[in-house]
Amino acid sequence: MTTESGHVARPTLSGSLADAVIQLIGDEGLVAGQRIGPQRDLAARFGVAVPTMREALRRLEGLGILSFRHGSGIYVGENYHRSVLPNAVAPPADRDRLVTLVQARAVIEPAIARQAAVVRDPDALVRLAGLLAEARECLESGSDRLWRVNVDLHRAIADVAGNRILSEVLDVILLLHAEDQRRILALHGDPEADYEEHAELVRLVTEGRAEAAADLMHAHLTEVVGAIEAAAP
Repeated sequence: MTTESGHVARPTLSGSLADAVIQLIGDEGLVAGQRIGPQRDLAARFGVAVPTMREALRRLEGLGILSFRHGSGIYVGENYHRSVLPNAVAPPADRDRLVTLVQARAVIEPAIARQAAVVRDPDALVRLAGLLAEARECLESGSDRLWRVNVDLHRAIADVAGNRILSEVLDVILLLHAEDQRRILALHGDPEADYEEHAELVRLVTEGRAEAAADLMHAHLTEVVGAIEAAAP
């Protein structure tokens, strides 16, 4: 890394320790949900003070690579194997930013839908069908979980496409400002029409109709942009 003065910035101790902890997790073959050593043991292992070790561990916690459980210990987090990480402290979005986010989705997701209809990973298709059924149940019961199920359905289409990096990139876009999008679409969306489009998307992907799936995804997201633009600032 180069600073404005042109000097190469040296890595911080906490940053180097964070890298060492990630290496340790890999060397020991740990996976998400497994416990790593206590802070004091890790500090002794790396020859640093406990507060310094804690700073490095908290840095990894902020990225979702570690999870602190009160009274239990430190565990490998769900983001350990991810290549693309969301910004956990992004500020609330204004309308223009939300439009830009959905427009980004409109570039990426049609291609994902096309690939999903070609690859059609069997296990991912089963999960996709399950999410569609869950969306129907939420719609009929009036559950406020519907918006999150719909987000998960888009994520599941990416899983059907079978490309982990694409899934992670889409995750970041979908989950970034998800609560802001939920509020706007709750006021200006049509849940029944949204469900029907999702059902058609699932059908097209399942049947392997790649171009039709891509076209529908693009039209679907264009409608979302319209809903956000129509919302009051």
